[in-house]
Amino acid sequence: MSQWHPHQTVATIVERDNKFLLVEELIDGKTVINQPAGHLENNESLIEAAVRETFEETAWKVEPVALLGVYKYTAPSNNITYIRTCFIAEALEHIVDSPLDTGIIRALWLTKSELEARSDDLRSPLVMRVIEDYLEGKRYSLGLVQDFDRR
Repeated sequence: MSQWHPHQTVATIVERDNKFLLVEELIDGKTVINQPAGHLENNESLIEAAVRETFEETAWKVEPVALLGVYKYTAPSNNITYIRTCFIAEALEHIVDSPLDTGIIRALWLTKSELEARSDDLRSPLVMRVIEDYLEGKRYSLGLVQDFDRR
């Protein structure tokens, strides 16, 4: 029997002036909206992955300030299970000329109500769930995220 392997991903919630930093991306020929998110790469911490993915997808440099939560989701489109570690980060600097990752159409800032109006475009239910958790005030210390490879 083969061993099951979920995909470890990271995502970042960045809020400024009641708007959230999101990306429009092309997935299987459809334009969808997601938080800046992606897979953990070899030899990087979860926090480093969140900072890298946010920059690669939005051209925004960010600083994680808290852990929002860890979410398990199985995508019905491919039956892959994702373990998403979601961080809350502050926007530091936008590097205007920085190219965005392949498949990313653009970064955009939307309010919760603007995002709700585009609910059919969400990549997964996680997009709205993490915003709701953020708005409910869920916050955990970054100290909960331990990286024993870096000790």
